[in-house]
Amino acid sequence: MNPQLKKVALRIWVGGSGLRRFACALLAFCLLGGVLGLTGGRSVSAPELTVHEWGTLTAVAGSDGEAVDWTPWQGSSDLPDFVEHLRDPEFKQELHGTVRMETPVLYFHSPRDMTVSVKVAFSQGLITEWYPRASRVFPAGKIRNAELSQLPADGSIQWSGVQVTPNEAGEFPREPPDGHYYAARDTAASPLHVPTSKGEQQEKFLFYRGASALRLPISAKLDSAGKLEVRNLGEEEIPTVILFERRGESVRYRIGGAVADQASLEAPALDGTVDTLCGDLEGILVSRGLYPDEAHAMVGTWRHSWFEEGSRLIYIVPSGFLNHVLPLNIDPLPGETVRVFVGRLEIVTPATIQAVKNAIASDDDAVVEKYARFLEPILQRIREKDPAWDGENH
Repeated sequence: MNPQLKKVALRIWVGGSGLRRFACALLAFCLLGGVLGLTGGRSVSAPELTVHEWGTLTAVAGSDGEAVDWTPWQGSSDLPDFVEHLRDPEFKQELHGTVRMETPVLYFHSPRDMTVSVKVAFSQGLITEWYPRASRVFPAGKIRNAELSQLPADGSIQWSGVQVTPNEAGEFPREPPDGHYYAARDTAASPLHVPTSKGEQQEKFLFYRGASALRLPISAKLDSAGKLEVRNLGEEEIPTVILFERRGESVRYRIGGAVADQASLEAPALDGTVDTLCGDLEGILVSRGLYPDEAHAMVGTWRHSWFEEGSRLIYIVPSGFLNHVLPLNIDPLPGETVRVFVGRLEIVTPATIQAVKNAIASDDDAVVEKYARFLEPILQRIREKDPAWDGENH
């Protein structure tokens, strides 16, 4: 409050009861103006609104353990046709970056109808797919450079006028064949209605995907003894790490604790099943703040992908890092916001290298297909170790 105005208000206070009431009103108005100035004039909060989000950050570790640039040899064929794209569905294959951000979904829980606006930005990245239709996606024009590290500004997406309708049944779009997209709807979250220029769209969540050139807060590489050396490259503790390996029908995994600085993980010795690991992972997600049905929906969505052929480090992304590289703004401000992202760091092991080399040499398309998404960085590693390798007679 202006010091001179404060003096006048106090002088009026001592002058009489009528003027005193005027001074109180004036003081309240000034204080309110200060609060609105700090909040940009928007509603301060909606204490009854709860927002939960989950998603996956996928990367491939290079020879030094850090995430390398890569492009997947697959497009977005796993998404239904009603999902919207920054460009054509195959555009994402052209983007060179370190991270694929896969299927973040935002759930809204409210006891009453309300309207919210949502904005998400992605550091050194682009938002490439989403649903329902967004009110603004940046950049909106043609992307001329596929090198995400050279983007002039961070990409972002915004939904305005999202209607949270807990007392209405939603009629959500569905297109055959069934895909893992729909598993995310199996929660008690409030249905959403989003007005667009082509009519109202309905969904159980806000969905988006993207790609980025950001540096992850973790690295992992095998030492000479076959142990996985995990290093925390950030300032926050990595809450949980899981070393997973699948070769055909053989599944092994080892759950490690938090990593504050570095840790050494022995090769998985526990012969388990995908079902037991799914149960363990759901428990970890609930401990991080998701509701049980949300954790179940997340694991159901990514069960096939997370636990496919190969070796990988699965970890919980530190919340501070997530909020820094993927800032989320919701108006009005929810009473509670929980964001739980699972990191997936592919480890190109000697077993993976040999499996791919043998499959290519013998034209075994079935085996090659198991690694198809990560073939580019796997082949790069093979050439680093064996520059003369040409895919034949090896």
